[in-house]
Amino acid sequence: MRPMALWMSELVPIAVLLAAIALLTSRLPRVELGHSLRFRRRRFVNWFPVGLTYAFLYMGRYNLTVCKNALGQVMSKEDFGTIFSIGTLVYGFSFVLNGPLTDRWGGRRTIILSAVGAAVSNVAMGLVLWSGRREALVGIFAPLYALNMYFQSFGAVSIVKVNAAWFHLRERGTFGGIFGILISLGIYFAFDWGQFIVDHAPLPWVFFVPAIVLVTLAVFDSWLVRDSPGQAGLADFDTADSSSGDDGPALSALDVGKRMLKHPVIMTIALVEFCSGYLRNSIMHWYPILAKETGVAKSFIPSHWGMMTCLAGIFGGVFAGVISDRVFQSRRGPVSAVLYGGMLLGTGAMFAFLDTPFIGGLVVSMSLCIIGVHGMLSGTASMDFGGKKNVGVAVGLIDGFVYLGTGLEAIILGHVLPVDADAKIARNWWTWPMVMLPAAFVGLVLAIRLWNAKPKPRAFASSESVSEMKPAVVRAVQGTP
Repeated sequence: MRPMALWMSELVPIAVLLAAIALLTSRLPRVELGHSLRFRRRRFVNWFPVGLTYAFLYMGRYNLTVCKNALGQVMSKEDFGTIFSIGTLVYGFSFVLNGPLTDRWGGRRTIILSAVGAAVSNVAMGLVLWSGRREALVGIFAPLYALNMYFQSFGAVSIVKVNAAWFHLRERGTFGGIFGILISLGIYFAFDWGQFIVDHAPLPWVFFVPAIVLVTLAVFDSWLVRDSPGQAGLADFDTADSSSGDDGPALSALDVGKRMLKHPVIMTIALVEFCSGYLRNSIMHWYPILAKETGVAKSFIPSHWGMMTCLAGIFGGVFAGVISDRVFQSRRGPVSAVLYGGMLLGTGAMFAFLDTPFIGGLVVSMSLCIIGVHGMLSGTASMDFGGKKNVGVAVGLIDGFVYLGTGLEAIILGHVLPVDADAKIARNWWTWPMVMLPAAFVGLVLAIRLWNAKPKPRAFASSESVSEMKPAVVRAVQGTP
């Protein structure tokens, strides 16, 4: 039997994480909109299982990173970068199809489809490893991981689609904080739970475990989740987003897509999120690899990487959401600009801290910034400017750019980071922050351009309303009155 002290060391991070989540969620400010206690309870029952499904989708996505570390040189940096970049490019382009499908089918059906499809893909990858295959993994893992990412792409669209009908514009900033918590939990599950599985079970189980959980959650989603309050036996209400007042027939996905591509705010958000995807995964994937190769993987932050990034994401998401609703009148641009400013400063500081013990704390603080931005824009602004009728297309467009940025990051960093003996010296990793710096700067400039942007009702109701709205939105993006 394992010593009690060892068991306690495994349980302490989980206890800290649960305490932090309980404290922050209990302290989230509530915008009073007249929702009854019955409504709030039913809304929780609705978003919580969807949120857990979304979090465990992350576990079934980033387990590839844990697998790479376990396989060592059998899966090189170039192999990992190739597999992950192909998967993320598939993820990004899948939104062209999956965003409109989610608007048509509803978030409940597509979150179930996402969970089951990702589970099957993870089982297939686990079976490859179970067979004893350890050579030429790129040719096998790349298509399986791409299939996984196709189904995963329904996840982000589904959770936002479901919640768009349940949250008013004025309380969506707080939901953005919740969205950040869910992202962070997924990272925790992927890295800390994934590493625990690798350390105490055969390697294929790092794929089998999330598959089992996802299938279980798909059952709960089918039982509990509804696409709107009306479908749950409650009264629907006006969410005050860009679909407000639009009672006409739904536009075709092609028409909505064309209008969004011409919408200056949505396209600016998408470009900011391209930078966010590039930066988020530059940190999330490559710091554990740096720690392993430079011999510090057993120190506190690398050995609890999932918990640390989870805590950072929780605090970043809650900070961004509360400040957005309470200080910036439900505008998402200002808080994104503030967090991008922190990201730019952190990237510059990395050059000085690469070969010091402080690099771990620095990249955790940077994770706080970038997850906060992602929750604000992909999780919240997409609802605001897409509106509940067209949020699937909006999230698809915005999150597609996130993963195009991720795919570019995987290709670049997989080829510019040091290898072999050079990788064991931390200062040789200077190329890591070097390729992150331009994205941090561009993201900050674009976020500042969103400073005054707020949604206008009936944004996609008709061509007339779009033409009337467009000058005001352009002024908002430019920051002029």
